[in-house]
Amino acid sequence: MAGGDIQKLKLMYLYDIFNERTDEFHAISMSEIIDALEAYGVHAERKTIYNDIQTLNLYGADIVGEKIGKVYQYRVLSRKFEMPELKLLVDAVQSSKFITGRKSRDLIKKIEGLASSYEAKELDRQVYVAGRIKTMNESIYYNVDNIHRAIADDVQIRFKYFRWTEKKEQKLRKDGADYVVSPWGLVWDDENYYLIGYDADREEIRHYRVDKMRNIRLSSDRRLGKTAFKDKDMATYTEKRFGMFDGELVRVTLLCKNEMAGVIIDRFGKDTPMIRIDQDHFEANIDMALSPIFLGWLAGMGDGIRITGPLEAVDQMKDMIRGLDSVYGVSTFD
Repeated sequence: MAGGDIQKLKLMYLYDIFNERTDEFHAISMSEIIDALEAYGVHAERKTIYNDIQTLNLYGADIVGEKIGKVYQYRVLSRKFEMPELKLLVDAVQSSKFITGRKSRDLIKKIEGLASSYEAKELDRQVYVAGRIKTMNESIYYNVDNIHRAIADDVQIRFKYFRWTEKKEQKLRKDGADYVVSPWGLVWDDENYYLIGYDADREEIRHYRVDKMRNIRLSSDRRLGKTAFKDKDMATYTEKRFGMFDGELVRVTLLCKNEMAGVIIDRFGKDTPMIRIDQDHFEANIDMALSPIFLGWLAGMGDGIRITGPLEAVDQMKDMIRGLDSVYGVSTFD
């Protein structure tokens, strides 16, 4: 690159030097600034650098100068992201199940670029989450992007949908035929991304695991299902489905021991109606889709939480227990 062209980049190089080498606790002297610019092939004098610092501050940089000892030094006082915020982002990426290991490293490296070289060392951290298995499917990032574009363009999408076999192979559903869906939203539930869309063939709202979608293509056909989603709250839709399993949505009554109050609040929120029954129990009422995974969760609570209504929900719970008894009958362990 010609010398004149390099000189034109001086302001950007200077901004990079401040962001990389300085922070709230680390400063750089004028002679160090000049040497750093020389390393980029940029020759600069003190007077022009003073003017450049003023220009950068007008742009929005927060560069301050102060005398430290016998030397006047400069540093970036504040940034767009504070260190606690960057650490939170790193922890979220590191612990996320749907982000692959390789992509996690790439994203964290980019996050480190938002801090000084000194602060970046603090971001090199490892977060361990019990039972957390990283996804193997990197196409999820491109799937999410395609879905967002389809929503923005108000068009339908076509895609293949698969399930895992006992041989750890991907088997396409519907014998490989395309799913045609009108996308209306994306939700993140239980560490997985789900597409919430309208299936015109079934004339109903359906959801699909984004990491199990393949070959997403945008259609020229306009989205359908606007009426179905007119008053739909995506957050409410997901919170009433355990692990995004579908089932009949009913008002369920749960008889709970007092020590289970934290479990109910953590899972269903503080707005859940909780009525005192006696000194040891309270009753909680929730709107929930009756699904095997929800009933399994209840079973896991033992005698701490018992479903008492409606009758159809109680009957489903009994049927599930009978089914388990046929597999794990008492006589099996005698």
